[in-house]
Amino acid sequence: MKAATHARYGPPEVVGIEDVDVPVPTEDRLLVRVRAASVNRADIDGLYPRWQFTRLFFGLRRPKSGRVGLDVAGVVEAVGPNVTRFRPGDEVFGDLFAFGGGAFAEYVCARERAFAALPTGMTFEAAATLPHSAILALQGLRLRDGRTIRPGDRVLVVGASGNVGPFAVQVAKSRAAEVTGVCRAEKMDFVRSLGADHVIDYTTVDYTRTGERYDWIVDVDAHHSILRWPRALRPNGVYVALGGSTAWLLGALLLGPLVSRLTGRRLGLLTWWKPGHADDVATLKDLVAAGKLAPAIDRRFPLSEIVAALRFVDDRSAKGKVVITV
Repeated sequence: MKAATHARYGPPEVVGIEDVDVPVPTEDRLLVRVRAASVNRADIDGLYPRWQFTRLFFGLRRPKSGRVGLDVAGVVEAVGPNVTRFRPGDEVFGDLFAFGGGAFAEYVCARERAFAALPTGMTFEAAATLPHSAILALQGLRLRDGRTIRPGDRVLVVGASGNVGPFAVQVAKSRAAEVTGVCRAEKMDFVRSLGADHVIDYTTVDYTRTGERYDWIVDVDAHHSILRWPRALRPNGVYVALGGSTAWLLGALLLGPLVSRLTGRRLGLLTWWKPGHADDVATLKDLVAAGKLAPAIDRRFPLSEIVAALRFVDDRSAKGKVVITV
């Protein structure tokens, strides 16, 4: 089968298409014929890698596993003897983050708990955009203790035009929140089309110092110190970041609890993320069925053009998701 792999760290150009053996499903694993996959920022970050300390887990000099790709949708081809939920012919989708990746290939093989049944009436391409990014958006709008946004809350989504942001905007709007999205000027109309009530161009406006205050802030890729955010929050407000540089992550882990205690706001990193959480997958399906959540697909690339797809996302050119068709 054809599969995207990389034998060294670096930019998207280190990825190539190789012929590899089709996996054989054992125990509770499924062999899935891939129909579509989608590119996430996490795929790019893993190539470089963005956080150098992750080499301790994924390989110091070169990646231990050359597989690439997290989000996948396809048809079950074969099942292991311990599989109970699926059978050949079933249509599934899933996030392979905790299962070694490998979505950019003609087949994937992973434990059945990596997959869920395809939402009724949804295409493979649309389903492939959901597992990683939409779950992050959903969980970024909920604290570990279950607290979430309420009707009428003012929500700010920083990075509203990329992989996760469009889902966060739509989830917040589905809960009757007043949503402000932050993006570049050329993407403002796109963010408005998602339902955002207000849009800020971050190239001309310091969105941490507009004088506006929010009940909830989702920062997809943090760039400002956590110390700048309390003034943008209402009392008991929440700031949740989904990622950032290594220095920012360390600062947030150290300063977040202290600043939260001193200011009466909740500020920090999304440390309670649970990939593929079953209840959240069910919530996504309900939102899709109700017409309140619709994946925004910018471009489609065939598997043979995986480098171009990764480069398009790495250049931050995409408005929404980029899909790989297989």
